[in-house]
Amino acid sequence: MRIGLYPGTFDPITKGHIDIIRRAALLVDRLVIGVAINRDKGPLFSLEERVAMLEAEVASLSERFDTEFIVHPFENLLIDCARDVGASIIIRGLRAVADFEYEFQMVGMNRALDDSVETVFLMAEARHQAIASKLVKEIARLGGDVSKFVTPPVKVALDARFSGCAAPRAR
Repeated sequence: MRIGLYPGTFDPITKGHIDIIRRAALLVDRLVIGVAINRDKGPLFSLEERVAMLEAEVASLSERFDTEFIVHPFENLLIDCARDVGASIIIRGLRAVADFEYEFQMVGMNRALDDSVETVFLMAEARHQAIASKLVKEIARLGGDVSKFVTPPVKVALDARFSGCAAPRAR
């Protein structure tokens, strides 16, 4: 069985993340979506909220793929998480050259820690390449429409989180 690990903070999950999940599902028999706790990033949504959003999104994908999807929170080293879930492949999404530079360093470190785990990069489709959770949160915080970037349930969660926080729009 081919097991892949797609790690991220997913704060919140975007259509770019979903694009990578769909395409990764074609490469593995089981796709573990690792939700990084990462207290240093100060996530907008709690771990429980992020896990729930991901579980809802992958539930709709389960019907269309033969792949088993598992949402798995983790706080340890990525390579240790890969070992814990039995993954032989780490799947990473790339948007731009800047992502590659960081990811290149991560691959080198992970290979030094365990050379039996491969990293596979998937480019998001062109229409999703500019989407970043950080930017989506900023747009939502300022009262902008994020429906192009996230699914309706995630938009509802963002709207609820930022209700009453939007800056007045210039006329």
